[in-house]
Amino acid sequence: MPASETPRKILHVDMDCFYAAIEMRERPELAGRPLAVGGDSGRGVLTTCNYLARTYGCRSAMPAFKARDLCPDLVLLPVRFDLYRAESAKIRAIFADFTEQIEPLSLDEAYLDVSHLRSEAASIAWEIRERIRSQRHLTASAGIAPNKFIAKIASDWRKPDGQFEVAPDEVADFLADLPVEKIWGVGKATATRLHEAGIPTCGAMRERSELELVRRFGKFGSTLYRLCRGIDERTVNPNRERKSVSNERTFRENLHSVDEGLEKLEEILAELRDDLEGRYDEREIRECVVKVKFGDFQTTSAQRAADRVEPEVMRELLAEAWERGQGKSVRLIGAGVRFRPRKKKEDGQMLMF
Repeated sequence: MPASETPRKILHVDMDCFYAAIEMRERPELAGRPLAVGGDSGRGVLTTCNYLARTYGCRSAMPAFKARDLCPDLVLLPVRFDLYRAESAKIRAIFADFTEQIEPLSLDEAYLDVSHLRSEAASIAWEIRERIRSQRHLTASAGIAPNKFIAKIASDWRKPDGQFEVAPDEVADFLADLPVEKIWGVGKATATRLHEAGIPTCGAMRERSELELVRRFGKFGSTLYRLCRGIDERTVNPNRERKSVSNERTFRENLHSVDEGLEKLEEILAELRDDLEGRYDEREIRECVVKVKFGDFQTTSAQRAADRVEPEVMRELLAEAWERGQGKSVRLIGAGVRFRPRKKKEDGQMLMF
């Protein structure tokens, strides 16, 4: 960063076990009990759980039957997305009292750019969290840093109900021992390759040249080279748009024929249409997708270019994905759409983002 450039002040605010916390607030009698939100059948999965449930080993995306084995006293409640969306809107209204530069990542987290405010970023984060506590009776954690990459990592440092700041002159030390798994975009496969190359931390990665990283990881190598040095020039984008919408269902018992799957698909498509109507009427669909998870947990998907949800097309996609299982039973089916990028007017022309 040039010496004349003022460091940005970026916050990443992350609600603490959001869905579970809302349910606990709405049902005070459940205080002090391990609680999760998710599928209410033995074949369902947890969407989230409170911190007491996590001490038993429960976590999001865990099958409900496994969670109950780990925590027999677990209270498992159904998902109530309408309630969570309404709560998310109220929390974003609190954010909007401080800045218009808000980039929601999901219902329970967002980036905020408060560079234009005179107050210290840590003070702003504290005030936002206190207002969430006093007005919404929920807790949030926050990361404060000169860019989005570091702010998101920092928000996890003092969870729950805490905040952590990384000042510009602390970035190098903060990243030195940071495991590569914490880097944005590094999944299990890339992390394994990095470890095999003797690169377990950002500090170790800084010892490698950009050329070497590009040779090993393609274009992503350049991203790794910058991020391990704390370089992230992405702006907080208030107009960040949703790229897809989908619904899926995990079944109480595995399905054994495509005809059974087609029956279930009709219900999933009805839910998908309900989600699309009203909320995404202005968005142009570019692709339809069907996802299948087999009994052995292997997953596949089939997609086709389309501008609307056609039941016949979705049925064909399900049959295509199902056939790849070569006789395996199916435990989950999902259906969704991917949107075209929005268009905007500029100088009298229609340009893509």
